[in-house]
Amino acid sequence: QLQASGGGLVQPGGSLRLSCAASGSIFSINAMAWHRQAPGKQRELVALITSGGGTNYADSVKGRFAISRDNAKKTVYLQMNSLKPEDTAVYYCRVVTTISTAYWGQGTLVTVSS
Repeated sequence: QLQASGGGLVQPGGSLRLSCAASGSIFSINAMAWHRQAPGKQRELVALITSGGGTNYADSVKGRFAISRDNAKKTVYLQMNSLKPEDTAVYYCRVVTTISTAYWGQGTLVTVSS
């Protein structure tokens, strides 16, 4: 129901743009977010965007990542710039509806390495 794409291998300092599209069966989307899970670590919130466009970022990505959404396409994006090796992780999108139902995407791997 959530299809994430855009991951891959990038060198330190490079950029990637992740996308996550919600299927037609998901309605009344409220917040949209990206999480990530690095090997051996817990999943953490990277960025969130509300239905009104308000955003929140993890301290570790502030100034480097930007979350945005296209409500007509039911898609959330994560523009990642100045990538660091510590950004290496599987990135998951999450969508929460207005009745607090949460959906998770399948994850897309981002590897930052020279």
